[in-house]
Amino acid sequence: MIKKERYKKVIAWFEKNNFGERSELHYSNPFELLIAVCLSAQCTDKRVNMVTPGLFHDFPTPEALASSSVEVLFEYIRSVSYPNNKAKNMLGMARKLLNDFGGEVPNDIDALQSLPGVGRKTANVVAAVAFNANAMPVDTHVFRVSNRLGLTTDSKTPLATEKELVSYIPAKLLGRAHHWILLHGRYVCTARNPKCASCGLTKYCLYFEKQCKKI
Repeated sequence: MIKKERYKKVIAWFEKNNFGERSELHYSNPFELLIAVCLSAQCTDKRVNMVTPGLFHDFPTPEALASSSVEVLFEYIRSVSYPNNKAKNMLGMARKLLNDFGGEVPNDIDALQSLPGVGRKTANVVAAVAFNANAMPVDTHVFRVSNRLGLTTDSKTPLATEKELVSYIPAKLLGRAHHWILLHGRYVCTARNPKCASCGLTKYCLYFEKQCKKI
């Protein structure tokens, strides 16, 4: 199967069978989404959703967050991964939003990446989810599933994976496709024990094809 045909089949399947088309992080505005996505780095969405209600209640705006301190913020997020670094980045992010962007979260990926603690994946998530930009965030799930399915070819980095996915997936579907692939990786195509027996994509999957040849 040529790659173009594989993409067509996979996209068609996801349009009928998926776990949803929105983030599992809880947020009510771009500022809250930005914080939640930053906190989710190397941490589960479930854990982030446990700490953000209190954080968002007490620091609802960049102004409120910028007036806090690393020590105070640490206590709110101490149960997430790398809380000290994330507390420092949150404080720096809030202050930069005030100083450089008038307290508003920018919708431009390059501008987002200028904020402390915001890498390309986080910037793409905020742009796609909060502003409906045609962006393809690549986290560990998207990276793994894309490679296993054969949507990417020898893409060794998230950026290479992003570029290849963007070149094949229609722009208007990128944001939705991100959630399709991510959630498929979270619930079916898991890292250690992929649930191939219950996966509807096996007929298009290079990983499954290789596994079958070994049996």
